[in-house]
Amino acid sequence: MSDGEFHSGEALGEAFQLSRGSVFNILGQAEALGLAVHAVRGKGYRIPAQVEWLDRSAVNAHLGLLARSYDVAIHDSVESTNSTLMQAALQGAPNGSVVCAEHQQAGRGRRGRQWQAALGGGLTFSILSRFEAGLSSMAGLSLVMGLTIARVVNRHSRHPARLKWPNDVLVGYRKLAGILVEVQGDMDGAAYAVIGIGINVSLNASQRESIDQPVVDLAEMGVSLGRNQLLAECLRELDAVMAVFREQGFAGLRQEWMDLDAYAGKEVSLLLPNTQAVHGVAAGVDDTGAFLLRDREANLKAYNGGEISLRLGDRR
Repeated sequence: MSDGEFHSGEALGEAFQLSRGSVFNILGQAEALGLAVHAVRGKGYRIPAQVEWLDRSAVNAHLGLLARSYDVAIHDSVESTNSTLMQAALQGAPNGSVVCAEHQQAGRGRRGRQWQAALGGGLTFSILSRFEAGLSSMAGLSLVMGLTIARVVNRHSRHPARLKWPNDVLVGYRKLAGILVEVQGDMDGAAYAVIGIGINVSLNASQRESIDQPVVDLAEMGVSLGRNQLLAECLRELDAVMAVFREQGFAGLRQEWMDLDAYAGKEVSLLLPNTQAVHGVAAGVDDTGAFLLRDREANLKAYNGGEISLRLGDRR
């Protein structure tokens, strides 16, 4: 049905060895997952907006020789790509393992939030990165991933993607992509990170209404990049960014991140894990990726931690 043409329930039933009633029920389930299905009596069913489904061979073709650096697995539905890859990591999956899914039953964002993605309307994937120098060598990793996504988007869009500390990609202060980094291992020994990424590609109206913050998608921005090429470009850019990160740490990418900082020089509030709020002016990040806040007395203080929430404006 991804060709945009009408297909009768009878033809679909014959193609998949199903009854017409089963076809009807399955298409209803697809709609419940966020996929728009157009039904017309006498014509059948179609997907009004053509969907490019994820395909491993297509991703590898876009990657070219770099495909040897990644092991891409594509699933129809998983609990979450991060959870699936975390289990694989525990069983010895190699560096560069990638898990993608058309649908997540329990996708997760930061601070326990659910990551919403319409079937065929987003790109959701996780990457495994192993570090022999331990957890201490991963400082700033979520910022590095945001920079990776922003680089790719900015090659194709007239609307510049910018970054919100620690791990959101924004366009005009609306969220385009989010990142969730989960780590395991020793401070100074073998360790690994599972990096989950969700990018809004084309969200329908009902999907937008279910999200509790302003969002934007690539379709609205005029970016018509197919999802397989988008995934390949993200992996290609990640390869280049990680080469710098592994050699120089976040310090080697800090200035480029700051050049894309959406909140630089703005009055902001930080909500800390203990629910305390601190206020000041955003002053970028340090060499470890910690957020720098300048208070009313012009003192500069660094904040770090996955449970800190950044908000625009001094909300006292």
